[in-house]
Amino acid sequence: MLKKSALALAVSFASVAAQAAEKAPSLEEMWKIIQAQQAEIKSLKSQLNSAENNIQETKVMVAATADAVEQGAATSGKLSKLASWAEKTAVGGYGEHHFNHKEDSDDQIDAHRYVLYISHQYSDTLRFFSEWELEHSLAGDGKPGEVELEQAYVEWDFAQNHSVQFGQFLVPVGILNETHEPDTFYGTERNKVESEVLPATWWETGIQFKGELAPGLTYNAAVHSGLEVPVSGSSAYRIRSGRQKSAEAIAEDLAFTGRLKYTGIKGLELAAGVQMQQDITQGAAIDDAEATLLTAHAIYNSGNFGFRALWAEWDIDGDDFEIAGADDLSGWYVEPSYKLTEKLGVFVRYSEYDRGNKLNTDFETYDFGVNYWLNPNVVLKADYTDTVGDGDEGDAFNLGVGWSY
Repeated sequence: MLKKSALALAVSFASVAAQAAEKAPSLEEMWKIIQAQQAEIKSLKSQLNSAENNIQETKVMVAATADAVEQGAATSGKLSKLASWAEKTAVGGYGEHHFNHKEDSDDQIDAHRYVLYISHQYSDTLRFFSEWELEHSLAGDGKPGEVELEQAYVEWDFAQNHSVQFGQFLVPVGILNETHEPDTFYGTERNKVESEVLPATWWETGIQFKGELAPGLTYNAAVHSGLEVPVSGSSAYRIRSGRQKSAEAIAEDLAFTGRLKYTGIKGLELAAGVQMQQDITQGAAIDDAEATLLTAHAIYNSGNFGFRALWAEWDIDGDDFEIAGADDLSGWYVEPSYKLTEKLGVFVRYSEYDRGNKLNTDFETYDFGVNYWLNPNVVLKADYTDTVGDGDEGDAFNLGVGWSY
């Protein structure tokens, strides 16, 4: 029995050994298995490296996005500031070109003036306004034109309906001196009374108070630099030649200007003003040439009919002016107009004035012509001027185009 068991056990071991021998891989099969495992390990490592690279790229992209967000916020802030500045800043201007056919001199074409306005609103009560002008197209040595700063002032509303201006502003006299865009008046050239007697365009530097005293009644009160009228040379005693234009202006004697204006009736404007200066020559005369300017004007518009009238007179003391007969200079004009259509208007103007020079000559001027508005702010002009007086420029036919915006 024992022998049979031992024999069975031996047979069993032999069978297992035979099966194990049959299942064991050969060396070649083992090598293939190892190569496959190595390839799998390499693939896993490659995937791991790719994942790490993606993680690094993601970090870089996140950082770049953060930078872009920060830069975007900064840019947005700048754009917001720019938009705020643009909203509070305004740009405008006007200009005009003229053709003048003169009886006693050469015909002339002139880019008479180009003006640029820039203003800025700091707050509801504080603002800045400026005006630049180029006259006669070219400026510089030997050129006919000038580059001028006509206005540059800060205006502050210190109380309801009352404000004060600090800086360079237009003197509150006459009609054209403050409102002289070409689409707002008749005639190619500005009238001689306001250009010679007042003299437009006239600006000074100082302080000006303005406001409303009652409904329709306003005031201006200003202390500012004054004129320096020459007492020798070809421009002697000519008021227009006394404008210093705030260019290193001599300020030995300041000037004082006041005006009242009434606009309480629809279509009507009435105004009267006074200016005083202790010495209109700024010390160039033998003795002080104390000067007083009185002005008054009326404007009335009713339907298609319009009317303007202005008077201005200088009373100047001092031996120099009295000897030259230039101590009493004055001028006035009347100008009726009528709009034949919404765009076409006609006018007639009669003027008398003294140029204020040593010739002591009075002039009379007759102007008549038409304005045609292509747009409320764009106008074509044609008119005829006849000036009578010793040394006058004679007759002239004028054409012009003007605009404002």
